[in-house]
Formats: sequence, C-alpha cells, structure tokens
Amino acid sequence: MPLLHKRQVAISLLTVFGLILAWSVATYFEWLPPLYLPSPLNVVRKTLELIQNGYMDASFWQHLSASLGRVFLALVIAVVVGVPLGILIGVNPNAHAAIDPLIEFYRPVPPLAYLPLIVIWFGIGEFSKVLLIALAIFAPVVVTTSNGVRAVNPLWIRSAKTLGASRWQIIREVILPGAFPDILTGVRIGLGLGWSTLVAAELIAATEGLGFLIQSASQFLITDLVITGILFIAVIAYAMEIGLRMIQQRLVPWKGKNY
Repeated sequence: MPLLHKRQVAISLLTVFGLILAWSVATYFEWLPPLYLPSPLNVVRKTLELIQNGYMDASFWQHLSASLGRVFLALVIAVVVGVPLGILIGVNPNAHAAIDPLIEFYRPVPPLAYLPLIVIWFGIGEFSKVLLIALAIFAPVVVTTSNGVRAVNPLWIRSAKTLGASRWQIIREVILPGAFPDILTGVRIGLGLGWSTLVAAELIAATEGLGFLIQSASQFLITDLVITGILFIAVIAYAMEIGLRMIQQRLVPWKGKNY
C-alpha cells in the first residue's frame, strides 16, 4: 500500500509537470498571444512582484488574510448552523418534511443569482460577503449530515436504548459519531463551493481579497496577475482539502468497515 501511495504521488506530480511543460511550449511558440496566455515565467515574476509590492493599496498578505478570514468565518457559520439542523432533519421526519424542501429549493441556485438580493437586504458590508459564502457551504453540510444520520446502523441505536441511553445520549454518543464521516464529507464539498463563491462575494464593494484581485486585474487585462490569483486560490483550497482528508482518516478510521 505505501508503494502504491508513492506511485500515485509520482503520477500526480508528472501530471502537473506535464501541464506546466505544455503551457511553456504553447507560450514559447506563441500559439496564443501573451495577453491570453502569459508564460509560466511571467506568472512567477508577477507572483513575486505581488508578494513584494502588493496590489491596489493592499499588501499580498492583506489580500490573502481577507479571503481566508471570509471563507473561514463562513465555514464556521455554516457548520455551527448546518450540522445541528442536519441532525434534526435526520432524526425527525416532521422536521425533514418542513425543512428539506426549502434546502432543496435554494441549493441548485448559483450564488450569483441571489447576490443582488443579499446586497439589497444587507448592504455592501463584510456581512454580505461572508453570508454569500456561508450559503454556498451551508447546503452540502446540511444534506450530508442528514443523510449520514439516516444511514446510522439502527442496531446501534436499539442497543443504546436497551442500555438505557436517553435521546440526547443516543444523538451524542451514537448518531453524531456514526454520521461524522458524512459531516466531514459535507464540509469538504461545501468548502470547495465556498472558495468558488469567493470571487463573486468579493464583487461586493471589496478592496481586499484574492477574488477582488482577480476581478480588478481582469478589468485592466493583467492576465498574469489573474492567473496568479487563481493559482493561489487553487493551492490554498487544495491544501485545505488534503488537511480535511487527513483529519477524516485520523478521526474516523472505521469508515467503510463493518463491525
């Protein structure tokens, strides 16, 4: 298994290097104008320049921390509200009948569709940006949590009842641990949607953030800076995804096993 893991890592690295090589060849022979596709070297230079000098009266670290803060706060809100709501939907058929249609009604709607409403209702402050990202994360967390609750082995619940466990103890000691793998999966999916919504959220009168940087650079046709912003978001989102996978493997080693 470790050898297979190393082989998979090698394949992934070869894929990345192959993509960079193809990108370099395309720009070297100018198959596309530099305005459309700047070279990797120009992107690296622009990245170093961004880190050293910042962009639009804000340092790189201010842009980075602004986006990270918005996504993290939105994630906390979505998890704190979504997990209990998902558990309620999973254990209570009446709650499922009342709440699930509302979740399924707004879940397929892209965030840009309700962005104008959020601006009208809550203005253009920081709350609107965080709320838009939180709404993108919220639905996957609720849906996967409720599905995980309903998938808990009924035998575990009956055994807990036989031992005299109260309803709250069953939820805390049986249902929540049993649904935890699905909850983490929902957080992973929601976090990906949250990062994809970041650019839209930072359209709302933002002056800092990676999404703002991408939007502003695109208006001035600074393509290498646009690619730099996209790469930073992709690398950060991928690093968080890997971190969540490691947490999932460590905290829920029983996932996929039958006891």
